[in-house]
Amino acid sequence: MYSDFGDILTIIASLLVPIVGLIVLAKVIGGILGSTSGRYGTVSDSYHAWLYVIQQQHVGVIERLGKFHQVVGPGFHVRLPVVDRVRDVNLMTEDEHITFDAKTEDNVTIELDVSVQYHVDYSQPVDGPSGIYKSLYTLTDPVAQMKDYFADALRSQIPSRQLDEVFTEKDAIANAIDEIVSEKMLEYGYVIVTTLITSIKLPADVQQSMNRIIASKNDLESAKNEAEAERQKTVIAARAKAEAMEAEGRGIANQRVAIAQGIRDSIDVIQGSQLSSEEANRLFEYTQHIGMMEAFAQAGASTVVLPSEFSQAAPVLRDLLVSEQARTGE
Repeated sequence: MYSDFGDILTIIASLLVPIVGLIVLAKVIGGILGSTSGRYGTVSDSYHAWLYVIQQQHVGVIERLGKFHQVVGPGFHVRLPVVDRVRDVNLMTEDEHITFDAKTEDNVTIELDVSVQYHVDYSQPVDGPSGIYKSLYTLTDPVAQMKDYFADALRSQIPSRQLDEVFTEKDAIANAIDEIVSEKMLEYGYVIVTTLITSIKLPADVQQSMNRIIASKNDLESAKNEAEAERQKTVIAARAKAEAMEAEGRGIANQRVAIAQGIRDSIDVIQGSQLSSEEANRLFEYTQHIGMMEAFAQAGASTVVLPSEFSQAAPVLRDLLVSEQARTGE
């Protein structure tokens, strides 16, 4: 009877050993391969397995009996059950998008989208606690605290600027709040890499007003450009006309000089033909008269008014009046 009972215990033991071994092996493998969810992208839940692996760009913070013990780097590690607790800290740069409301100096409420890149301070301090230590043990919610600091810094910058200045000085505002918040967050073990204002949103009515203002400015600038172009055209045309008249005047002057030179030469020739001065003048007047009549005929004139006698210097108007009186009998 006892022999049968012992056999039964032996069989049960032989079955339990591999089962327990499988359970332990599964725990070990689960501890090595299992991943933990991050808290705010920097600190994850604790490792609970005996064996665990710290990934690259992560560190493990070992708490022994509830007290900070040491920081371990990436690789394979063994945890003392019950005694040690291992917390994973992510050292990679995180990107947080935050939206803030603020009022400008000219009482326009705007919405700003801010992108903040940050990471745990992994530099080695000369003295004092490290950034990894401070990131774990100084703030319970570092991202929420960072948002509050950014909101306070941003709302101290926007009210001192007009709406147009917010757009033109966007980078200066981002740099200003970055300097303010970076100094404060470094005390908690976090480094602010960069701060960017990615978007500035306006109320719909303000946006429409700005569009109208921009359109009016563009129309005014276009009108100024057109007026300037028209003025330039007028100036150029007047300058061209003045230059043309100047050239024409020089041409007329040269023509008159040439005529005078020709007249003098003609008189010299006539006087050289042994004519008296009076005869020479009469001949010259006659040739000038014939030349004028020839040019007048070539111009296609249909009416010609001539004096009744060329020997007299009587005005043509008096001849016309005498002829008209004779015709009407008055």
